[in-house]
Amino acid sequence: MDPEHRLVVAVVPGRRTAEHTEALVEQFRRRTAGRLMRLMTSDDYPAYEAAILRAYGATVIPPRTGKRGRPRSPYQVAPPGLNYAVVTKRREQGRVVEVGTRVVFGTIAAVLLASGMSKVSRAINTAFVERQNGTDRHRNARKARKTYRFSKDWRYHEAVTYLSLYSYNFCWPVRTLTTRDEHGQRRERSPAMAAGLADHVWSMAEWLSRPAVQRY
Repeated sequence: MDPEHRLVVAVVPGRRTAEHTEALVEQFRRRTAGRLMRLMTSDDYPAYEAAILRAYGATVIPPRTGKRGRPRSPYQVAPPGLNYAVVTKRREQGRVVEVGTRVVFGTIAAVLLASGMSKVSRAINTAFVERQNGTDRHRNARKARKTYRFSKDWRYHEAVTYLSLYSYNFCWPVRTLTTRDEHGQRRERSPAMAAGLADHVWSMAEWLSRPAVQRY
């Protein structure tokens, strides 16, 4: 998720596994044309580190040494400019008693500089994703907690997940994205408008009928 524009960039429905994490990060990298973000953050789920390194890392092939024995295997290193930090939580008896942060890729100075340039937060956090999860549960009744509206079929759950999250980008005016024009009139904006992908809040009919592949 892009917190500045509230844009949901990539979605992979399913259990939280290393395979799904890699698919999510690769999908995000592809949709952002492989550009390095100023700062990437997540919780301390270890699969993210491996997935980000696989998606953005550079492969290093160790030179031959001429010595006997098996040569060193190729490995990946984080490229310059890749800044990734995580939120860590320490629990005692199932309750969170301490919250901290840790820089995984990049330097502390680079991470602080990137967070200082942010328009939405100066702290390393996962609050925006957690807030989006709450919005998604509100918009998608199948994900509401303690309810009989849960999905009975995975195919429908997956389809409605994509429908809810991606239509949110174009069809949902977000209160915190509202601006005012030169005359002081309120202008509601969707995440897609804030990110420069649309010039108005789309209707659901407009979003559903628009071809997925544009030909010019």
